[in-house]
Amino acid sequence: MTIREKLHSIGIIPVIKIHDAEKAVPLARALYAGGLPAAEVTFRTEAAAEAIRRIREQVPEVCVCAGTVLNVETAERAVEAGASAIISPGTNPEVVTWCLKMGVPVIPGCATPTEVEACMRMGLDFVKLFPAEVVGGVAMLKALSGPYGGMAFMPTGGVNPRNAASYLAQKNVVCCGGSWMVPEKLLESGDFAAIEQLAREAAEIAQNR
Repeated sequence: MTIREKLHSIGIIPVIKIHDAEKAVPLARALYAGGLPAAEVTFRTEAAAEAIRRIREQVPEVCVCAGTVLNVETAERAVEAGASAIISPGTNPEVVTWCLKMGVPVIPGCATPTEVEACMRMGLDFVKLFPAEVVGGVAMLKALSGPYGGMAFMPTGGVNPRNAASYLAQKNVVCCGGSWMVPEKLLESGDFAAIEQLAREAAEIAQNR
């Protein structure tokens, strides 16, 4: 199963900002128990690489990707830690080229048709629409589906329980990224039961697509 197929089967991908790598494994187990066997661990904290490593080693049933990868050095750290894919908020040709050379799945961010075309020229057919709500949301995806029928998207940024179903209903959407099921407050307090419940509610939205 390709990373695209795996993410499509899950539907909603939790986007995580984690400060304490010790919480990575119980978090991954809570997401898995709730029906979301995936995580995009963002490189917004120093704990990201270690969190990815621990999830990959101790909860291998969870597909762990690296997010907020802004340069090749971070991509290298993420892959070394065991990330299954590299996800970026924007399109960095150096990161994309490195990933393609290394055979690492890469999902760069796009906010305009120009960026979509740049990714197409690099041979990609699956990108992240970011920040999704700010750049037009579902209307933007519908507009892009005409000229770019072969391109698929992972809308992230502003996706929430109220609009996730609308995003997932679009034929050019593989999956959505969202952080609402892993609120920083719950993660910091270690309330993994509450996170599991939020994951379960998100998984129900994805299953009804």
